Amino acid sequence: MEDPQFTVLLTGTSVGGPEALRAVGEVTGLSLWHSKLLLGGAPVTVRTDEPFVDAAAAARKLRRAGVPAAVRCTWCERTLTDDTPVDPGPCTSLYWPTPHCPANSLTTCDCEQCATYGPLPGHTTRHDSRPR
Repeated sequence: MEDPQFTVLLTGTSVGGPEALRAVGEVTGLSLWHSKLLLGGAPVTVRTDEPFVDAAAAARKLRRAGVPAAVRCTWCERTLTDDTPVDPGPCTSLYWPTPHCPANSLTTCDCEQCATYGPLPGHTTRHDSRPR
């Protein structure tokens, strides 16, 4: 089963100065001049099709430098504005059960895949209360 991809967004402009420009440059690979243009054009997408862990790390780096950033799931279009997992209710992925989304706060699952092959790392099934 394919994992969802995530997008990193600049959600607003920043007056973070050189630290903000360096952070945008590190996340995007752009020069400081192009980073300044990108930062001035917010809201804008800075990275696409990233695994959740990488997208969250990039957004965290931007936020530490004073740049407003968020992570958006490309499957269900939910946006995470900080590192807090979101409520699983609005997830509408057609590709996998809601508990499998790395962006949500669920840690248990009773889907057929977990019952057959065991839970995902860090999860438990409703039939097995031991984390794996």
